[in-house]
Amino acid sequence: MAILQVTQRGAVAKLVMNAPERLNALSDEMLAALQTTLDQLADDPKTRVITLAGSGKAFCAGHDLRQMTAMRQAPDGGAAAFKDLFDRCATVMTRIQSMPQPVIAQVHGIATAAGCQLVATCDMAVAAQGTRFGVNGVNIGLFCSTPMVALSRNIPRKQAFEMLTTGAFIDADRAETLGLINRVVAPDTLEAETTQLAELVASKLGAAVKIGKGAFYAQMAMTTADAYAYTGEVMVQNMLREDTAEGIDAFLEKRDPDWNQ
Repeated sequence: MAILQVTQRGAVAKLVMNAPERLNALSDEMLAALQTTLDQLADDPKTRVITLAGSGKAFCAGHDLRQMTAMRQAPDGGAAAFKDLFDRCATVMTRIQSMPQPVIAQVHGIATAAGCQLVATCDMAVAAQGTRFGVNGVNIGLFCSTPMVALSRNIPRKQAFEMLTTGAFIDADRAETLGLINRVVAPDTLEAETTQLAELVASKLGAAVKIGKGAFYAQMAMTTADAYAYTGEVMVQNMLREDTAEGIDAFLEKRDPDWNQ
């Protein structure tokens, strides 16, 4: 059975991390599968939205600590292997946000350490009631420094720092309040609710969503003045598209747009 299962339903590609015995840890194999699959889907014109879930009783428990412990056997104590691991993980996280398609996390059970980082990295997230989130590395003496990057860009800094320094979990309701996830749903409707959100986004003009996602992350790194200048140019280019003109005409004429997407 593949460590990452991929199914296509219309314009939505569903990815399921499939290593339940390891709580879908971001092992070498899982990171490689995610990287390869995301790279392939980025160039797939029929895929407009991607959902990411975990099999078994958890979404993702973070890095594979058994693999990391084995790395210590190297002459350098594992330094090179650890650096390579964290670099590869960062590449996957960066890839998610550079994808032309929105990526929605479908979260249940627990999302801890790099698993919480994965939720924070996805463009949106839907979680089942009862899900717990944490960056718990400090509990075993390993501060979650790389998960901190995504977490601190999702929630207020004092709340992020508390999670990082105490190793305490927050529940799904708290995660929603802080902005880590979009919504909390009943466990038995998690897949349906996530799919409904994905299909709603997929129903929009794909080119516009692609343009918008790229601009969203680019402008966040800019000053307010630079962001307005940049997004103004993005809006101009978007307006010049024929399919955008068709969308506006359709709205004014009170009909559905005839998009060739």
